[in-house]
Amino acid sequence: MAGTLAMVGGLVLILVGIVVWVMVAMQLRAENIVVPDDAMAFQGQVVSGPLTAFVQADIIQHHALEASGGKTYAELAQDDPVRATMMNASFLRASLFTSVVSFGVAAFAIGTGVLAIILGWGLRRLAAARAALQA
Repeated sequence: MAGTLAMVGGLVLILVGIVVWVMVAMQLRAENIVVPDDAMAFQGQVVSGPLTAFVQADIIQHHALEASGGKTYAELAQDDPVRATMMNASFLRASLFTSVVSFGVAAFAIGTGVLAIILGWGLRRLAAARAALQA
């Protein structure tokens, strides 16, 4: 019984992980964010996965620091007009990093589901072997 429950739970985790992955990817893709040519990788690709989201967040930081002369939001004077640019860049990066974390959680759920299925299968095999020995 425990083996079957573990296998069912594993299947649910895999399905939920896949659904979350697809939903986050669709939401990112719907934004039509294209990785610029000066990014470290994935130039010209639409942001739709964890790697492209990470690269886009990195290039946003690079561009923002160029605009601010290398100063962060906190280092700029409160009346500096570039401060709004730095704040927007920070918000954009945080949103992209949130999607990266969401992909990671989805992958973790899928991996945990696979392990639960393997564990459940093993428990069922042990129970069957024990029943055979007792017979």
